Amino acid sequence: MRGASRLAALLTAAAALTIDVVALSNISRQGRFLYDTSGTRFYIKGVAYQPQGSVTTSADNPFEEPSTFVDPLADDSGCSRDLPFLQKLGVNVVRVYSVNSSLNHDSCMSALSGAGIYTIIDLSLPLNGSIDRDSPAWSTNLQDQYIETINTFSKYDNVLAYNVGNEVVTASNETDAATFIKAAARDIKAYLASKNSSALVGYAAIDGDDDFVAPLANFLSCDPSGSNSGSTAIDLYGLNNYEWCGNATPSVYADKNALFSNYNVAAYFSEFGCVSSPPRLWTEVAALFSQPMTGEWSGGIAFSYFPAASAAGQFGMVNISSDGTTVTVSNDFNLLQAQYAQASPPNSPSASSTANFPACPTQNSTWLASASLPPTPDDAACSCLDSTFACKFSPPTSNTSTTVGPLLDEACGLLGQAGGNCDAISANGTTGTYGPVSFCDPSTKLSYTFNQFYLATNLQASSCDFAGNATVVSGEPTNSAAASSAASSCLAAVPATFTPSAPATTAGSSSSSSTSGSSSGSSGSGNNNNGALGVFSEHAMVGAFVSALFSVLGGLLVLA
Repeated sequence: MRGASRLAALLTAAAALTIDVVALSNISRQGRFLYDTSGTRFYIKGVAYQPQGSVTTSADNPFEEPSTFVDPLADDSGCSRDLPFLQKLGVNVVRVYSVNSSLNHDSCMSALSGAGIYTIIDLSLPLNGSIDRDSPAWSTNLQDQYIETINTFSKYDNVLAYNVGNEVVTASNETDAATFIKAAARDIKAYLASKNSSALVGYAAIDGDDDFVAPLANFLSCDPSGSNSGSTAIDLYGLNNYEWCGNATPSVYADKNALFSNYNVAAYFSEFGCVSSPPRLWTEVAALFSQPMTGEWSGGIAFSYFPAASAAGQFGMVNISSDGTTVTVSNDFNLLQAQYAQASPPNSPSASSTANFPACPTQNSTWLASASLPPTPDDAACSCLDSTFACKFSPPTSNTSTTVGPLLDEACGLLGQAGGNCDAISANGTTGTYGPVSFCDPSTKLSYTFNQFYLATNLQASSCDFAGNATVVSGEPTNSAAASSAASSCLAAVPATFTPSAPATTAGSSSSSSTSGSSSGSSGSGNNNNGALGVFSEHAMVGAFVSALFSVLGGLLVLA
């Protein structure tokens, strides 16, 4: 009987997700606001929708960010369980921070579409699948990961936007990373256009000091060419804002409204909902969805549907039973439901196609990003280059995320002692200089460095070992001149920018070393809940999902 009951429950869940889907209206950005196909202004009335991943405390994770995730859009039973509550909450958008492109999302995406709910999907993944704020790069492995996710979700009519990054820049001394965020936006925007996709390209920023918040927003929407082109500009700028705590007044937003008073693309609060003065009354909703704020902002995403712990306090509006079947709402949920139900933003101004992409911010002591962007990553060039190495990275384990950074440091140090350098693999977002191999994935960069050192030491066997992480490849160029010629041949025809194509394999670039897994899709499962973490950065640092506490904000958690 227990088996029959379980089967009946599964059939009921499946039936609940079977909805007659009517195509949603396409949402477009016209000028600095969002509109549907009828010309009615569209406001994001959303909620963050992702269970909190596990957090591993280590030197490689100083911000204590989640290292695993559960893809809620691949969890059919969880989606069926939550959909009535999302509808009751009155949301029209859910933001999802991490998805597994190898899983099937048909049921949940169709159910959300049938309920009139759009999605904002972050393309980055925890730990190693994002732009590293400490050693930023826009490389083949990240581009492939982003494109694979887009390909997975391109068939759905309710993808409002893809975020190319989340809180990558968290302080003025990290603003050089903005050049790589903007390059990602440029290339993903070009790819979406090649797929005839109407999805918007966005970025979600941490709130902080005005000396970097304002120029970051302006940089991501500017035109480096000075020709009023939007080819490198985002469409949607999100600000994770937690200024309104308790029963505050609209004056708390005065400074932010002033900063964005002349902004040229759509902006919204990609997170809001301070927990430092409970209970959360959500009275900021009335301010956010009325004038004068509707003149600057297009709504926001309340944080968070699922429970989420942080140094600032406990977020979350519902609790899920231990067996994953039952939802219990909190007072947070009820209060937000009431506020969302009362929100009635003005349908103004009228849609306008006027484009305005100003010049980029000037560099100074607190704004480090160059307007000279890194090139488009080229899988074919990196794969070709990888095939020319006489000494290659060949780790004895597939878990390379913690070894690549130290090995690069060691190899570059030894290469310098041998009279060489690592300029070819380096990228500098402040000077705007990018080595010819800087867009390749970390494993190719490491092989390149190993190979350069091997050649510089006249093919000494001990020079191609690196504690068992390197191997000599027979038949490849064995002198510097031949190696340089082979490398030049691989890189010669690579243009600075072009429209990227889908990776050759579903696992990513053939030249990329990656570790993939699969999400169980169950928020109640304690096992197999790692998504496709996939790719690693040079120093195995986290590039997104900052859990940080700013004294002026009252507290903030971003989960994966």
